Amino acid sequence: MSLNRIFKALIDLGLSDTEAQIYIFLATKGPKKVREVATALEINRQQVYRIMKRLRNRSIIAVNGYPAEFTAIPFEEVLNLLIQYRKKSAKKAQNSKKLLLSNWQTFMKKNSTNSQC
Repeated sequence: MSLNRIFKALIDLGLSDTEAQIYIFLATKGPKKVREVATALEINRQQVYRIMKRLRNRSIIAVNGYPAEFTAIPFEEVLNLLIQYRKKSAKKAQNSKKLLLSNWQTFMKKNSTNSQC
């Protein structure tokens, strides 16, 4: 599988373009400081900090030591995490669908009763 297909797969699983780019960079280059990531990928350092925080919160990267170096979590684990997140999102959508349909049916009953008067 080419790196481009991996990049697209990560995006399909819910990462933004920049999140996927940073993850792949860390996974292929090893632990790096924010400054190194920002310079190599030509991304504003503040933006890299924000993205690193999101990736850490989703357990896709880890931070070690001081000054902080960021490390990519193994690819298979990341895939599992992203797939689990997608499954939860799909389940939430399914639950929302049921509630919305119920609300819609109630609304339609009330609306049809009022229009018959």
